[in-house]
Amino acid sequence: MASSLVQVEKVSLRERVAHALREAILAGEMEAGTVYSAPSLGSRFGVSATPVREAMLDLVREELVEIVPNKGFRVTVMDDLDLDQITELRMLVEPSICAKATPLVPEEDFPELRALAGRTVDAALAGDLLGYGETDRTFHVRLVSYAGNRRITELIADLRTRTRIYGLAALQERGELVESAREHLTIVDALTGRDPAAVMGLLRRHIGRTRGLRSVPRGADSPH
Repeated sequence: MASSLVQVEKVSLRERVAHALREAILAGEMEAGTVYSAPSLGSRFGVSATPVREAMLDLVREELVEIVPNKGFRVTVMDDLDLDQITELRMLVEPSICAKATPLVPEEDFPELRALAGRTVDAALAGDLLGYGETDRTFHVRLVSYAGNRRITELIADLRTRTRIYGLAALQERGELVESAREHLTIVDALTGRDPAAVMGLLRRHIGRTRGLRSVPRGADSPH
């Protein structure tokens, strides 16, 4: 019994550290391209190096950081070229697949979709950037999933995982995050109206507009 409790506490600490690391990356406190060691981050967060390493491995899987052998972890650089290429992929796939999915969404799912879209607005209004990124990703992946193509759903999920937190702080600073979030509600309106052309057009505008607002600078490459 005691060992089980220790394991739960260990997992909880790992998750808390991972959350703190995501917030630090999102806020720019951990700079893109910069290498950080687990011991130094442990000192910063008041924990040992072990949960930091474990949390960092979670972030490696999310492609937020990458392993630098014998040094630590480098915050992934997501530059304009990366974002342009990901946006091009999304533009090619997401609007058309969601248009295809429009007549396939069950009527009983619309309240849940509207609530999910509303949570992106709530997160934006509250300045909860991590919450916004997670909810935004869930919303877009959910829409794509209605088309019934598992591989495309996995592709969009992967692309959204790679980009879900990049540029959000800049959007918030310019006061444009809430407006971007409210576009999700408009998309749900078009889905509810069973209008594939409107869904396609709204998603094209939403993806393109969001990309235009999410330019991010290259980071430094100095170790910390």
